[in-house]
Amino acid sequence: MNAKKSIIILGIESSCDETSASVVKDCKVLTNLIANQKIHELYGGVVPELASRAHQKNIVPVVDRALKEAGIRKEDLSAIAFTRGPGLIGSLLVGASFAKAMALALDIPLVEVNHMQAHVLAHFAEENNGIGYKSIKNNPISLHPSFPFLCLTVSGGHTQIVLAKDHLDMEVIGETIDDAAGETFDKAAKILGLPYPGGPLINKYAQEGNPNAFKFAEPNIPELNFSFSGLKTSILYFVRSLTPPLSEGEGGDSRIPHLCASIQHTIIKILMDKLITASKQTGIKEVAVAGGVSANSELRNELISTGKKKGWNTYVPAFEYCTDNAAMIAIAGHYKYLKGEFAAQNIGASARYKF
Repeated sequence: MNAKKSIIILGIESSCDETSASVVKDCKVLTNLIANQKIHELYGGVVPELASRAHQKNIVPVVDRALKEAGIRKEDLSAIAFTRGPGLIGSLLVGASFAKAMALALDIPLVEVNHMQAHVLAHFAEENNGIGYKSIKNNPISLHPSFPFLCLTVSGGHTQIVLAKDHLDMEVIGETIDDAAGETFDKAAKILGLPYPGGPLINKYAQEGNPNAFKFAEPNIPELNFSFSGLKTSILYFVRSLTPPLSEGEGGDSRIPHLCASIQHTIIKILMDKLITASKQTGIKEVAVAGGVSANSELRNELISTGKKKGWNTYVPAFEYCTDNAAMIAIAGHYKYLKGEFAAQNIGASARYKF
């Protein structure tokens, strides 16, 4: 009897400022490489035109290295999965064009992936040693969330509560009506005079501060939706009112740790309050977090702590699967491959792609 043929997916991620390629074999991550774009630090944020140019420069060497380090020939690939959206249109076009050309040249299926859906499916990545996905969880039995589960998906551009009914059957039951939590971290850091990217710096300085030192506005938004624009305004006006004014430079003022801790505490409280409500409304106790902000230490700790109090099984991604990466794209591609959900060569990128 012939052995079952492995499914080998090349994933390509280029939605923002990181060029990533990953090779996944039967949901086991063989390689997951990321080329960062440091140039944006000079401008205090991502410059779309510079991002797309950097993707053009990085994509060939990143894909080549991903294949070589995985020990996979391009002829061994079952399909190529790429991020169709959402994201920066110029960046998306680079990844989409490369994936389409390579799939056409190899005469293999092309799979388009929603970036936010892929963040949720990062929880189903497995390490190549076969021991399963490296995550922090209070359920020692299950390696992955069981369906249905809730996933708080938090990134620089999106904040959502997703009800995952199956690998490819997901529903957004709550989302931000204006700004994203990740953007709020970065904008707050800029207000405090911290360099870009500021989110990780807020997390760093918050470890030394009092989370109850300062109070900021918390929005009263109905149902499961979020809003962060009012909080950003509250932070701006509060910092402007400080006497004496904040000292310039990274960490140069003794009030910075307390401000960072208070801002971080407020953002995470807003997120967790909605997630608790979602669990109550749905009765679901399988709860996960995903997206770039899931790397935040207080959010991870708060989810696990709340899970223990509420009787949840909680799942937090390993750090390498929190930020934008191609492994999550390849995992999503794997499940779409199994269902034969392939894309045509005339498919385009979509900056506002929803699922």
